[in-house]
Amino acid sequence: MKIKNNLLSGFAVLLLFACDASEQQTEIAIECKPADMVIYNTTIYTANVDQWTAEAVATLGNKIIYVGDNIGAAAFMCGNATIMNFENKFVYAGLTDSHQHVEGVGRRPKTLSLFGITTLGETVNSIKRFAESVPVGGWVQGRGWIEREWTDEERFLTRHDVDAFTKDKPLFMPRADGVSALVNSKALELANITKDTADPEGGKFERDPDGTPNGYVLATAMKFFRDIIPPETREYKKDSLIRGMRENAMLGWTNTQDAGMPYINVELMKEIHSEGLMSTRVYAAANVSEAWTILNQGREVTEDDMFDLRGIKVYIDGTLGSRGAALLENYSDANHNGFMNRTTKEELEPILREALRKGIQVETHVIGDRAVRSLLDWYEEAFNSVPKEEWAVSNPRWRLEHAQIITAEDQERFVSLGIIPSMQPSHGIGDLNFAPDRLGADRLGYSYPWQQLVDLGLIILGGSDAPVELGDPRIEFYAAVSRKRLDGTSGDGWHPELAVSRETALKMFTIWPAYGAFQENKRGSVEVGKYADFTIFDRDWMTIPEMDILTSNNLMTIVDGKITYEK
Repeated sequence: MKIKNNLLSGFAVLLLFACDASEQQTEIAIECKPADMVIYNTTIYTANVDQWTAEAVATLGNKIIYVGDNIGAAAFMCGNATIMNFENKFVYAGLTDSHQHVEGVGRRPKTLSLFGITTLGETVNSIKRFAESVPVGGWVQGRGWIEREWTDEERFLTRHDVDAFTKDKPLFMPRADGVSALVNSKALELANITKDTADPEGGKFERDPDGTPNGYVLATAMKFFRDIIPPETREYKKDSLIRGMRENAMLGWTNTQDAGMPYINVELMKEIHSEGLMSTRVYAAANVSEAWTILNQGREVTEDDMFDLRGIKVYIDGTLGSRGAALLENYSDANHNGFMNRTTKEELEPILREALRKGIQVETHVIGDRAVRSLLDWYEEAFNSVPKEEWAVSNPRWRLEHAQIITAEDQERFVSLGIIPSMQPSHGIGDLNFAPDRLGADRLGYSYPWQQLVDLGLIILGGSDAPVELGDPRIEFYAAVSRKRLDGTSGDGWHPELAVSRETALKMFTIWPAYGAFQENKRGSVEVGKYADFTIFDRDWMTIPEMDILTSNNLMTIVDGKITYEK
């Protein structure tokens, strides 16, 4: 219930919480305090360990000015304050997706989406139907196919599946992980890829028995095709960014951390901000291909912290599903151990040293235990090669993104080196369908080891990796606390003890991501003086049965003191 309040209504509300009307009337005349918004009569999960819950909160401008009980909030229910009675609603410190790709989220509904299709046959039929709408010579593009969810055949797509109906139309369809893709023969022809083309460093062309590329390409091999796809227009990219933020606000995210943003998008984000069209905050990292731009130009941040570019996103290995993650030992179901060097050590070393000197955060895609160990080595070498007095910040808060498989030895090194793991709980339940086959029982014991890391005193930045995953905070929270598939099932040896408590999960999506972005003093919890960012759901995630989290509804998203989504 929303009420546009005046002095009389403020006094009336005050009486609800008082025993002595005459005393309260005196108080309202003297103590009425200006506010723009008052939320009361609810449960607020603040993510502040010193005051974990509250009944009410008041804001003025874009800041929180009161957190406490209903009686204390009554003093702010006056003037032009908007008063919201959130009985039977639940308020959370604004939720943050710590690893996402905003443009991809906004682009997803504008191309062919193959998410959620349960058979190879229907996936191919969907591509065929979509291809019919593409003019001759136009690129057939989409994303989201994932063989692990198919009930007829569980294999990677190849050009043989699609060539018959795309002879005159090049095709590029990334798998759901975004680190491998399907291309057709026309695309191979345009990219001049033949049986004589060598695999690039950090990538691979899967091949037919005669050596001809079969159309399934991994990691750096995807670049050959991305380079020849006509670039999207500036207007198309801007629209995708705006759509992505709106989608995030609708789901309940108040902040997203964009893991790899090209500089054209940085300029577009600043333009979108100037036009007042940001629905969520965005903390961004530039792609490593443009690392020297940010190292030379420095951090870019708006005065209201709605947009903040402070990092460099590095890419090292592939994904577990595509057998591209770099492992210390061979895959249990393949005679190799994945690949590294999407970015080489030689390329990265000078970037790491300069990032320390400039105060730029480094966040690196690593999934396999070999990739994790290598990057810990490289980070440590950079720390040792630059004298501490030359560091721009004493705690650089460098991150490893995904970090799905971490040996006990290397878990300890996260602590000693001060490295932050940024992990996506939905990967830990989606991978249930293939991780046991890829890794075997022993390695499952230190895979997606959320609670093991927390037990060591580490914080975990919780994210979704959308559009690789759906990007729904309900799924991410559920996955973190249950470690089960969306239907409530699990698998043998999936280590349910590595799930986290609900209190930990809330921190993973609130105050810990704020710390991971150097913003813990400005946002991430409901505290006086911090930004007024809140997520409001119709269910209490902290007490309801796990499965009920998935069917709860986001009712309202408030960012910077403004309602950016309301159901």
